[in-house]
Amino acid sequence: MDFLQLTVTGKIWRYPGKGGWFFVSLSEADSLVLKQEKRIERTGYGYVPVTATLGSTVWTTTLFPSKEGPYLLAIKADVRAKERVGVGDEVTVDCRVALSKSELDVFP
Repeated sequence: MDFLQLTVTGKIWRYPGKGGWFFVSLSEADSLVLKQEKRIERTGYGYVPVTATLGSTVWTTTLFPSKEGPYLLAIKADVRAKERVGVGDEVTVDCRVALSKSELDVFP
């Protein structure tokens, strides 16, 4: 299987405004790797599909490119609830990024 493994560590923050999403920012180094890796199968607007693991919870999500530079990892409400984490909590999330279209089909 051909994939890129990233470990994202950071504090959960909420995008301002009504219905704001919850994110963890990737490091500058990991964001640069994602920007330079040509084999990643991106979706609309440059989103990068990933399989993420936080604690015992595994889910599929996307890494969002940001205007500020780093990619952003979305943390869904059900994941935050299962893992009992929220804004300001530092988390470590393992992310698996497919490096070809065919690899996307085999993610759990």
